[in-house]
Amino acid sequence: MNLPLEYCETMKQMLGDAYDSYLASFDVPRKYGLRVNTRKISPGDFRRIAPFPLTPVPWISDGFYYEGGNVRPAKDPYYLAGLYYLQEPSAMTPAALLPVSPGDAVLDTCAAPGGKSTELGARLCGKGVLVSNDISPSRSRALLRNIEGFGIGNTVVLSESLDRLKQNTGTFFDAVLVDAPCSGEGMFRKDEKLVKAWSASRPEEFSALQKNIVLNAADMVKPGGWLLYSTCTFNELEDEGSVRYLLENRPEFSLMPAGDYEGFRHGFVRSEADAALHMERCIRIFPHVMGGEGHFIALMRKNSDAPFTGSVPPVIKQEKLPPELTSFLAHIKSEIPSDRITIRDSRAFLLPETQINTHGLRVLRNGLLLGEYKKGSHKNRFEPSEALAMALPKNGFDNCLLLPRDDSRVVRYLKGETITAEDGEVKDGTVLITLEGWPLGWGRKNRGQIKNRYLPGWRLQ
Repeated sequence: MNLPLEYCETMKQMLGDAYDSYLASFDVPRKYGLRVNTRKISPGDFRRIAPFPLTPVPWISDGFYYEGGNVRPAKDPYYLAGLYYLQEPSAMTPAALLPVSPGDAVLDTCAAPGGKSTELGARLCGKGVLVSNDISPSRSRALLRNIEGFGIGNTVVLSESLDRLKQNTGTFFDAVLVDAPCSGEGMFRKDEKLVKAWSASRPEEFSALQKNIVLNAADMVKPGGWLLYSTCTFNELEDEGSVRYLLENRPEFSLMPAGDYEGFRHGFVRSEADAALHMERCIRIFPHVMGGEGHFIALMRKNSDAPFTGSVPPVIKQEKLPPELTSFLAHIKSEIPSDRITIRDSRAFLLPETQINTHGLRVLRNGLLLGEYKKGSHKNRFEPSEALAMALPKNGFDNCLLLPRDDSRVVRYLKGETITAEDGEVKDGTVLITLEGWPLGWGRKNRGQIKNRYLPGWRLQ
């Protein structure tokens, strides 16, 4: 790979004797990874049913390597059932190292396309709230698709600037993740376009952007809460420089030990001031040391004595639910709390148990879209959403079509085709189509035929 000369000189100074090993890593094929959706299946159980060979990512409990080439995991029915997310192994690290517990309020600030949000959402176990934000509207739509495909319902998806979000929330969040826009030096082996886009001025340009992002993010962490800053670049200006800027301007934060995997490399300490800040607690992942691309991670905690300025969450208005919706929900085996259901423009949503003030913000989704209430000339009906199907647990509906993986109807359904049902397989009416019990989507059965309700934009091509 034709690396820029100025970049190479910087890396020589950074790596010293290890520079040649770093260059040699460009001759080694990149690693491909997937992360198991622990809301649906354990890593061990998935490895036993996986249709292609997997090797554990040693520092990620739910991460695996798979071989590239002819393996097409994005087309596999298990992927479309939300059992795993495709993610570069090093990129799994930030969300894995951010302390998150069920019931927390968690913010992913630069969330698209959703790799880190899906991990954070899985770890919340349906409790609390995950706010996933990306300032780009187009990227936010992809973010929403991935969150819904993973079956995460306790979420608010936004496309908003962080300063506007901060005005609404104050110090509201238990944990905030900032995977900041950066010059992408750690991904040069993975994407040669990043090499061509690099210039000596890029780190300085991104540094200015990162400083604004990280201060706004810090101001939304509640006392005693956590902030994790990460990039996929090596440049010290974008890495330790942004962390140093945060700690100097928000002294209520302190760097904390983030992980002790043997391949992690410590952050650089360039002065006595850096030593006092414990800059060595930052983490770097180098591709010549570990089985992944480049990454930088810094975990910080806010002093528990810092002032709390959190806004008062809105009160959920009690709704009178349409009888068609109430009747449909009776067929779901898990509890859907009716006091958190709201109706907007004939669509029904289950709000997260923890609410944030979204007034004036660009909201793509607040809660789980349950479906749409439709009025007809002869009969009203409720049409359940794909998002609801994916959020249900295994065999979570009382009329499930259980398809084995090798059943041809699986692929036909995922392509949007009408499928058939044998006598006694399912009852007439709304049917949840499942892959070995894991939901895929909805259908409508009548006289042995199941009309396909799989979302057109999700269909297998």
